[in-house]
Amino acid sequence: MAVYRTVVVGTDGSDSSFAAVDKAAGVAADAGATLVVVCAYHPASRQDVERAQDELGDEAYQVVGSAPAEDTLQSARDRAAKAGATDIETVALEGQPVDMLRKVVKDRSADLLVVGNRGLNTLAGRILGSVPSEVARKSGVDVLIVHTT
Repeated sequence: MAVYRTVVVGTDGSDSSFAAVDKAAGVAADAGATLVVVCAYHPASRQDVERAQDELGDEAYQVVGSAPAEDTLQSARDRAAKAGATDIETVALEGQPVDMLRKVVKDRSADLLVVGNRGLNTLAGRILGSVPSEVARKSGVDVLIVHTT
């Protein structure tokens, strides 16, 4: 098994993404690796959010604005510490989740990316693509897709 030095995990504040944080924290703790928790957000209006929820229902998970992103990251940090991770960094970035996860993986020279499987088996995920499938194809590093749904 590979020894990981830097593990990146994405979260949007959903239960599914927090399950991925828990797993990533365990892997980081076992490897003595740095855990980098990433939350991508969009500065969208309330109207945009409501429209997305109307069209996509449960698939409309996104963090809107940096304040919710920071709250999400604090919750994720607390969970990661409880799961055993000791070297934890958090990053909030404005942009699309896949692009921001890839950016952090590259910028931090990460060797493992962890995401939940949310969206892989949904109609919207098959048509529009999902974060797990996109990062698995494009990240260039090992990807752990955690069964969270």
